[in-house]
Amino acid sequence: MTNGLPQRDFALEPEDNARLSNLCGPFDEHLRQVELRLGVEINHRGNLFQVIGEEGAVRTAEKVMQALYASTENESLNGAKINLHLADSGIDAIVNDAADGAQDVTIKVKRGVIKGRGPNQARYLHAITTHDISFGVGPAGTGKTYLAVASAVEALEANRVQRLLLVRPAVEAGEKLGFLPGDLTQKVDPYLRPLYDALYEMLGFEKVAKLIERNVIEIAPLAYMRGRTLNDSYVILDEAQNTTVEQMKMFLTRIGFGSVAVITGDVSQVDLPRNVRSGLRHAVEVLRGVDGISFTFFTSRDVVRHPLVAKIVRAYEAFEQASEDTPK
Repeated sequence: MTNGLPQRDFALEPEDNARLSNLCGPFDEHLRQVELRLGVEINHRGNLFQVIGEEGAVRTAEKVMQALYASTENESLNGAKINLHLADSGIDAIVNDAADGAQDVTIKVKRGVIKGRGPNQARYLHAITTHDISFGVGPAGTGKTYLAVASAVEALEANRVQRLLLVRPAVEAGEKLGFLPGDLTQKVDPYLRPLYDALYEMLGFEKVAKLIERNVIEIAPLAYMRGRTLNDSYVILDEAQNTTVEQMKMFLTRIGFGSVAVITGDVSQVDLPRNVRSGLRHAVEVLRGVDGISFTFFTSRDVVRHPLVAKIVRAYEAFEQASEDTPK
């Protein structure tokens, strides 16, 4: 076991460098695809592979790798084919088993009781309550931010923390901040609006306004976090895919004693310049095996908005994957 997680070591036979290259993909892209989908870490040297993660996910990852390697004898792999193998791998059963083994978490706020809808949300809530730093990674509509805000509000009202900080990187999604009227605060407010909306729903407009006025709740751009140390606080970094590697490291090192941090984002919707690496993608790679940090990975199956949203997410995923696989 590595960092308390099960691991499996196996060899892919027969050893064939061309087939191994086909399996792993350019710069191990195919392996990263399997890692993100199953929530595991895959290491290899030649045809010797090691998989680290939860027991069910590790077993499934080995099964998928064996099946993919067998297919390399007759076909060239691409992202779409990797997805098909993963869909047939029983991944939903893995998520269900993980959720069944987790304690059911119920959050009480002004609007009533909030529970995870579906096994992955239940697992996410359990991870948030049992880890000081948690990552929720997946597409829009999966409840990542909403559940994190609900958990933060409950912690604040129960006096488990003294402050609540909701943070977002102010990165333009195809538009320029300079075109918007007003001062800096008015310019960045639209980027923070989803966080306000969640707070208003859970606490009410008047109470949120009073808590903000008393600086118990702070909603701010990520740049405002530099140089601070946050003790006895509940900190949520939303839209984390739009942080740079340096910004993510800066944020994570702000966490002080008695604090909880939840980082949410969708790595398929990065608005950074093409030559800038997403801090969220980098953090998933660097911190995956660190004890005390949890990762919950959502897919289009976890979308809880209008049923069409899940179909839209899947359609974009399929189109983007097909575009990547088309020779330029």
